[in-house]
Amino acid sequence: MMIGLLMALFTEAAASSKNDEQMLRDWIKVIASDEFGGRKPMTPFEDKTVNYLAQQLEEIGLEPAFNGSWFQPFDMIAVTAKPQGSKLAVKGRRQAELRYPDDVVVWTARATDKVVLPKAEYVFVGFGIHAPEYGWDDYADIDVKGKIVIAMVNDPGYYNAQLFRGRNMTYYGRWLYKFEEAHRQGAAGCLVLHNTEAASYGWHVCVNGHLENNLALYNPDTRNADELAIKGWLREEGASKLFAAADMNMSEALAAAKRPGFKGFSLKVKGDVRMAVSYDIQQTRNVGAILRGTDKADEVVVMNAHWDHLGIGKPDEHGDSIYNGAADNASGMASALLVAKKFKALPQRPRRSVIFLFPSSEESGLFGSEYYCNHPAIPMEKTSACLNFESIGPAELTHDVVILGGGASDLDQYYVAAAAAQGRTIFFDDDNSDGWFFRSDHYNFVKKGVRAVVVENGLKPVDPTRPNKYPMPVWYHKPSDEYHNDWDLSGTLANTNLIFSVGLSLVFAP
Repeated sequence: MMIGLLMALFTEAAASSKNDEQMLRDWIKVIASDEFGGRKPMTPFEDKTVNYLAQQLEEIGLEPAFNGSWFQPFDMIAVTAKPQGSKLAVKGRRQAELRYPDDVVVWTARATDKVVLPKAEYVFVGFGIHAPEYGWDDYADIDVKGKIVIAMVNDPGYYNAQLFRGRNMTYYGRWLYKFEEAHRQGAAGCLVLHNTEAASYGWHVCVNGHLENNLALYNPDTRNADELAIKGWLREEGASKLFAAADMNMSEALAAAKRPGFKGFSLKVKGDVRMAVSYDIQQTRNVGAILRGTDKADEVVVMNAHWDHLGIGKPDEHGDSIYNGAADNASGMASALLVAKKFKALPQRPRRSVIFLFPSSEESGLFGSEYYCNHPAIPMEKTSACLNFESIGPAELTHDVVILGGGASDLDQYYVAAAAAQGRTIFFDDDNSDGWFFRSDHYNFVKKGVRAVVVENGLKPVDPTRPNKYPMPVWYHKPSDEYHNDWDLSGTLANTNLIFSVGLSLVFAP
């Protein structure tokens, strides 16, 4: 009986209707309209966005996910910091000055009006990685407590395919990890050593992203005093000044850091760090709804689609200053709402519960999902999987579907089966050299041990004569990310139903 029901459900899931497509288009047109102002958190457009989502979820017939509320509020801090005299002066065997922001860009997450670190010592820790499973420890036999560590971006596999996972970058390569590990090691600060190829973006990205309004989750009990005093990026030209002040060969140090057995060392360079700090603390909200299960209602599958985008910013060449975020991520929200509607319409309630989560502040650092994962509506150990809707349209129909992050769990087989039911195949892409797998909300769930992968449109179009008119490089993080009536949503619908099928198999599984 259960097998027959599941087969019927899968058949429904694998199919699309004109009504489905029209609902997607209607939701996207509204959410990505100028009236929503680019959906930047902590602006008046947040109210409009989260209230609209709550209204849609209520009309679908779901329940609020957060103790009777559709909203999960949390505090954020926006910090602007600048070193005194726009420089960091250091002294070793020689003296040097790191110019801000040409050589270094720095900030903090602390709620304070200044940061002062007298005679701070600089330590080179290679990649700044502590990874016992790979036999790698850049912090072995060195005490970095109260010091500023310099950690190279990416991981050793970028330079040697025999190390770590080769070019398939691990989380140890992410710049955010460098800060996390430095904090665990007791450092006072961490500067990530930039390299354009290893980072996959130029120095201008580091500068533009961190000169002002650096966002972080805010803890009112500690005022974030337990965070690193200093976070930052160090340009290679700036690093060469530090090594020159230490009278050390930077090229030899970087080469040594790429080989197994490297151990961090002090540059024997010190300098006072003084930063003026201004900050603003505001509240933002995740949105969530729940469809409660039956005999396994205390277990859950999370359907995730972040609601935020970049708001109103620098005008493009056409004078358009609204970053509408139609593909990123109005398409994801619309797909999640469609799946919610399909779940609610099932003839039988699922065994496990389903949460439809719309986090805030994904674009600024995955903060909404991080907060949710630390304060979940249902405990993380009872969370079966996170199925993420990220920039899912527009997309043409393809014979295949790309999965990033495969091989980590049995979730792979669910996607293979769901794709087969659609007459499609899965291509497991193991090239994560740009760290894309770590750049969306699902990864906060992965860090908690929850199964998740990245779903992307395939590489083999069903109709090669009709390519996608709006590929990602055309619109990504630009005002041109707007809805158009000629969007091809055939692949979007197929991928949405693929994720729905996977969700069905998870929530009805024994």
